[in-house]
This record gives sequence, C-alpha cells and structure tokens, in this order.
Amino acid sequence: MPRSETNHYLGNPLLKAAGVEQQFTQEEIKEYIKCSQDPIHFIKNYIQIVSLDKGLVPFELWDFQEEVVETVHNNRFVICKFPRQTGKSTTMIAYILHYVLFNDNMNVAILANKLATARELLSRLQLAYENLPKWLQQGVISWNKGSIELENGSRIIASATSSSAVRGGSFNMIFLDEFAYVPHEVADEFFSSVYPTISSGKDTKILIVSTPRGMNLFYKYWVGANKKEGEPGKNTYVPIEVHWSQVPGRDEKWKKETIANSSEEQFRTEFECEFLGSVNTLISPAKLKCMTFESPIQKKEEGLKVYKKPEKDRQYFITVDTSRGLGQDYHAFVVFDTTESPYEVVATFRNNEMPPMVYPNVIYQTAKEYNEAQVLCELNDIGGQVADILRNDLEYENMLSTSMKGRSGQVLGEGFGQQVTYGMKMTQPVKKIGCSTLKSFIETDKLIINDYNILEELINFVSVRTSYEADAGHNDDLVMCLVIFSWMTTQKYFQEYFDVDLRKQLYENEMKSIEEDIMPFGFIQDGSDGEIEIDSDGNMWF
Repeated sequence: MPRSETNHYLGNPLLKAAGVEQQFTQEEIKEYIKCSQDPIHFIKNYIQIVSLDKGLVPFELWDFQEEVVETVHNNRFVICKFPRQTGKSTTMIAYILHYVLFNDNMNVAILANKLATARELLSRLQLAYENLPKWLQQGVISWNKGSIELENGSRIIASATSSSAVRGGSFNMIFLDEFAYVPHEVADEFFSSVYPTISSGKDTKILIVSTPRGMNLFYKYWVGANKKEGEPGKNTYVPIEVHWSQVPGRDEKWKKETIANSSEEQFRTEFECEFLGSVNTLISPAKLKCMTFESPIQKKEEGLKVYKKPEKDRQYFITVDTSRGLGQDYHAFVVFDTTESPYEVVATFRNNEMPPMVYPNVIYQTAKEYNEAQVLCELNDIGGQVADILRNDLEYENMLSTSMKGRSGQVLGEGFGQQVTYGMKMTQPVKKIGCSTLKSFIETDKLIINDYNILEELINFVSVRTSYEADAGHNDDLVMCLVIFSWMTTQKYFQEYFDVDLRKQLYENEMKSIEEDIMPFGFIQDGSDGEIEIDSDGNMWF
C-alpha cells in the first residue's frame, strides 16, 4: 500500500513523498493540464518568492520576464544580457521548476560562477517547490543542498561552472548564471567538454544569463547571437536584452541616486550593461567596443587557429613569445600577412602546457606553410633556446636578427655580418615603441585582428606605472606578439624589405656569403679540363 501523507519525506510536511497516491478533483485536473501547457500561467499562479520587504509573496511577472519565459520555452539556446536586480535568476529558476515537474526524466544543471551561488539558486527553487499545492508536486526521492530527484525521473544538480562540473553526465538543460564572471579558461574548457554532448539532442537547452563584465566568452557569444544570418561568427543563440528602465520604479531620478551612491562606470557596467574592459587600457575603450573578431576556419588541438590559409606570392611574418609551459603564461605566436596595408592577423597559436623543446617544431611547420615566413623570436627568459633550436637544429633560415648600434640601440637586421643575434630582447625602449605603434595601428584601422583571444587580451592590457601589461588575473602573450610586430615595422629593414629589387639583392648577398663559406681553398683553376680527384684525406687534386 502507498505510504500515508502523514509519513512526510525527510520530515518535511510541505513535500510530497515518493509513492504517495494523489486524488485529483476535476478542477485540479483542468488546472494541472493548463499549467503543463503554459509556464507563464503556472509561474503567475503558483510560484512564490521571498521579497525583501514583504517576505513570501506570489511571483508577479513583469512584462519583460514573461517575454523571457516564453523565449526560453520555445527555443533551445538562449542568451540574456540583464542589468542587476531584475529578477533574472529567479525567472529562470521558476521556468526550470516548470520544466522538471511537467516533463519526465529531465536532467538539469544549475551552474554559477561560485558553488555557493549555485546552491543558493537551488534553495530558491526548493522554497518555491515546498509552497506548491500537493497535487502539483511530484514525489520527492532525494532532497539536499546540492541536488534534488523527483519521482518522475527528473533531477536537478547545483554546481560551480567548471570543465568537470557535468562531465560524463547527460543533461537536457544547462542554466549558466552570471556566466560573464566565470574565468575565461574555465568557461572555454567547460564549453569544449559539455557543448558537444548537449547539442547532440533535439530538444536539449542551454540558457546563458549574465550581467556583462568586460569582453570575455559571454561577450563573444552575445556578439555572435546578434549577428545577421550569413555573417561570420553568427551562432544559434537567441539574444534577450533588458534595459534598466523596463523595471517598474526605475527612472532618471533613480539613476541619479544610484550613480551618486556608486559611480558612473559602475552604473554603465551593471545597469546599462556595457561591455567595458579594464580602465587605462592601451587601446581606447571606444575603439575596443567596436572591434570585431571572426571564427577560425581551422582550429587544431595544440592551439593553432587559422583565419586565412597561405596564398602564393603573399608575404608573411611571424612574431614569437615563449613561456615555460607550466600552465601559467602561454607560448604564443602570431602570423601576419604584410603584403599590403592594412596588415592582417591570419593565424595565431597559444598553449600554456607544451614543453619548450616541442614548441619550435610548431613554429617551424607553420612558418614553412606560410611561404617560408620571416620569424622574429623574443629572447627573454627561455626564448633564446627556442630561437637556437629553430636556427641550429631545425635549420630554419628565415630567422630575423638584431644587433646593437650605438644610440640607435637594438636594430632589426637580415642576419648578415658579425655580432648579430637571431631574435630580439624585449627592452623598455622596444616595448615603448611597440606599444605606441600598436595603438596607432589599431585605432587607425591599419591592423586587422580577427582573433578573439587577442581582443580579450587587449581589453585587459593596461597601464602599470610607466608601461603596459596584463591586468591582474589575465595574460598578454598574444598582445606581446603584436607589440613585437609593431616595433618591427618601425625598423628600416622591415620598411625596405618590401622593395622587390632590394629583396633580390639581399638574397644574392646571402647566397654569395654562403658560397664564400663553403669555397675550398688551396688550389687555382688554370682553365684546363683536367680530371679532379679527391684523396682519402679529403684533399682535392687536379
């Protein structure tokens, strides 16, 4: 026999225990069917939330919240850009409750930037569940801080967003709360591991909701969602944007009071929902906001992203930055097409785990593919080892060199003559010139970036004392490749390299130098056609 309802699950009288039979009236049956078909009706009439002023109250949906529920209900992939305190999380929680109650065997993950936040969202759902009439509830099998399981086979878990949060699981819906506040590396790894699984279903859903926080992965998906069909980088997310003025009671007076109690910048980020980067960036915020990126046409596991394949008779340069491959800073290089202006980034590489001894092979293969590209390596730290392997072990000839020339300091050269170094040292004067030139290139549209990771690094490349570097918690390895390239373009050698006759002359000079190095000594050709013999000691005789 089924258990009596007086035998409450876990001692909670508000919950319906598993296995309990429910007797419905005719009105309850009609209402149950209506709720199952209309999530807005269900939320308006049966969901209760905690108000700061009034305690437990019915959830009275605002107009834009109804639009959100309807959009989420009718679409698989939805991304929402919301201001603070607009009930965004509560709206999603209310819909998730409807989803698991009226659909059997649904697995849902509530993920937030922090575990405590995810569990707090689950607790709101549990509170709403407890205040449902018993005839709307499913029997409860499991009920705790991290998950719940219902008698109809549906389950909800709460966890911090990470690459391992839902690995190995099969989920019908994933709700990502405050996704803009998840570190980029974590967010990127998460999507790499989870998206292929959830996208394979026909009805599975991903809901991304956040207030902006700089130009990160949330920004990338938001921009992609708002692109027109056929545009590069267009994705399948349905975008929803809410303005602070859509919340009842918020007007210009409220705006002035809020700014007075915080700051203009904070209001623009948290309520105007602007994708602002760090303050004091090398590139002006106005320019950063209108910069775009493309999706790579090829992406390899080791970290190479290709935006344009090599083309015959085009000129390419590669600048290289090196790390120790310990999971912190990145090995990075950028391939530039310098055939004409504006210059363009056509490929990038970034990897923070590859051993430094393996890294030169990736540079070598890429440089060979891009028409024997000219390569300039930064020599700081262990960069010298990478340059040595490229030059001596792999025998790559198109290595750019530098030399010191008095007041001119470090000067780019073609690698001829004595006392040259294959590569360049990142010194304060080099960085100053490189940063200044890079700023000019980007703000006057003389350099096409294409790559999202470069854009993200530029947003967090900020003024620190008398120089520029990555803001705390961010990286600048790709940007430093741009800085090296920008410095390189100011050098006489680079500017003259595009003179075809000069390039021919440089080539002839190099071949002449090679011939002089290998020319045998100790004999004179007298013009006769005598035979040549080489003895056992390697001596040549006529």
